[in-house]
Amino acid sequence: MRTLLPALALCVALAVPAAAQERSTDEPRSSPNAVAGQTVGTTDVEVTYGRPSARGRAVFGELVPYGEVWRTGANEAATFTASDDVMVEGERLPAGTYALFTVPGEDAWTIIFNRTPAQWGAFDYDEAEDALRVQVESAEAPMQEQFEVRFDDTTEDATTMLLHWDTVGVPVRIAAE
Repeated sequence: MRTLLPALALCVALAVPAAAQERSTDEPRSSPNAVAGQTVGTTDVEVTYGRPSARGRAVFGELVPYGEVWRTGANEAATFTASDDVMVEGERLPAGTYALFTVPGEDAWTIIFNRTPAQWGAFDYDEAEDALRVQVESAEAPMQEQFEVRFDDTTEDATTMLLHWDTVGVPVRIAAE
């Protein structure tokens, strides 16, 4: 029985996802987690994400390549939750929790709401699981060292989810249905 214990321990260690292994340490993350939320009408929207830092690096087009699916933050894929159906850039998104992916471009970004929220990065991203994709234009913004998601321009029935990092801002309009 003693000889099986090391093999069993190895099997258990290999079965634990990398994300769980990383979270089990007592060390702080270099890209800390954050949550941004807003109530729109009677609908609650929330984004949970990791906050990478620029640290003097060229971000978009290099660290985060143009034209490739990005986890929209660091570590686990960002998640977007809506308590009720919402309109994202005029397109209906059913209530629920989604992985929030993006495809950065020099002038326009694709915002992706994927039905598989619990993912590590974008390594297992499957386009067939996309619930919604919308295109938005990016804009020049003041320098932001750490990636941030926040809600701006909130009215009774709409808000703008702003993705902001380095000198790029990406506004995504969200309205209560």
